[in-house]
Amino acid sequence: MGMFLEYLRPNDPLLMLGALGLALLLDHVYPEHGMILLKLHPVHLAYIMAKKLAERHPSKVGGVVVWFAIVSANVVPYALTLYVSWMISPILWVLASAWTLKVSMSLRLLLDTVAGTARALEERNVDEARNIVQQIVRRNAEELDPEHIGSAAIESLAESSVDGFFSPLFYYMLLGPLGALVQRLANTLDGALGFLTPEYKLVGWFSAKIDTVLNYVPARLVALAMALMSPIVGGGTLETLAVWRKYSGRTLSKNAGHPMSAVAGALGVRLEKPGEYILGEPVHDITPKKTMDGIKLTKTVSALLSLLVILIIYLTT
Repeated sequence: MGMFLEYLRPNDPLLMLGALGLALLLDHVYPEHGMILLKLHPVHLAYIMAKKLAERHPSKVGGVVVWFAIVSANVVPYALTLYVSWMISPILWVLASAWTLKVSMSLRLLLDTVAGTARALEERNVDEARNIVQQIVRRNAEELDPEHIGSAAIESLAESSVDGFFSPLFYYMLLGPLGALVQRLANTLDGALGFLTPEYKLVGWFSAKIDTVLNYVPARLVALAMALMSPIVGGGTLETLAVWRKYSGRTLSKNAGHPMSAVAGALGVRLEKPGEYILGEPVHDITPKKTMDGIKLTKTVSALLSLLVILIIYLTT
């Protein structure tokens, strides 16, 4: 059984690290999928499937069935690909694993979107900034003023650096490429169904719970790394830790408040989703410069945590 399952996470650090390095390179040079690759992207497919199946199974039991059905439907093809490639050649396994990890994470596109928002605000093109930030937030950006646009961009930057980047790497480290894929699918299903509305409250409960469990540790590790790295953007580690401790529990999500309050503390800004939460102290205004500082901090934290993952894989595989 051990030999049979080795294709999931080979006991060879060179294979694991080779796939990870190639996946990070692919994310950098090819951040956005289009055409057929977008239609076949597991995040895209899972989201569409979730919306359609939720209408047919609007119950708590249906929520469990929907989750397992969608995750299985998207994971099985990748599992078969990994297995066949493993049986043929380790090099093919590295290529298949790199692609599996690549579709399970996304950092470059997030950074580019937030940077585009900051540039539009710097040029005082508020409508363009609203259009750009709407790509990464659920709230209606048409109702946001420039400071709340910047806040939305920074909030999404912090939360998505967990959900869309470090958490997949964390589960890749533990369980291999399919671990990363399952985490990303779980996060997608939470994004599609995890609402406390009459339409989704029942069918989305399981998706919300699974996402909370999977991202519990990664969210707190990212927040801690932000506190440690806060001096690079003019913040203080102790001050960031204090803001993190004070505000992390003020969001409905049990995880999102951790990286968001940490980045608020590091930047010395107050982040606000009108009518839902306020995080941090308004030491500074949210300017385009502060948004770019958020990008700088996220890049540094992502690099630090990626190196940590690499080191753990090397030492434990």
